[in-house]
Amino acid sequence: MSFTVKGGLVALALLAGVLPAAAQTVEFTLINNSSQSLHYFYTTPSNENSWGEDLLGPDGTLESGYQGTVTIGDGSDQCLYDFRFETGEGALLEVPEVDICSLDSYTLTD
Repeated sequence: MSFTVKGGLVALALLAGVLPAAAQTVEFTLINNSSQSLHYFYTTPSNENSWGEDLLGPDGTLESGYQGTVTIGDGSDQCLYDFRFETGEGALLEVPEVDICSLDSYTLTD
């Protein structure tokens, strides 16, 4: 199964390292309107090559039809982030260059 992504809540936090003066913390709503449960959600600034920690945490799942608040506070001053979603059903979606500075919500759909 594949996902279609639309610009578009799970209480999530990514806090790593010391925050530089220009660093920002960004929050937005993640809405799972797909038919699959979201088990892993990774982000990274688009200018980096490694994924951050799973924002859903070791016991986190965002079931179909639910939403949560995503908090990205990883010390970066970048606006463009890559997203990686993995479902319990085995689907994988990578979305490059999402502008998190202007993002109010992020929606996953089938």
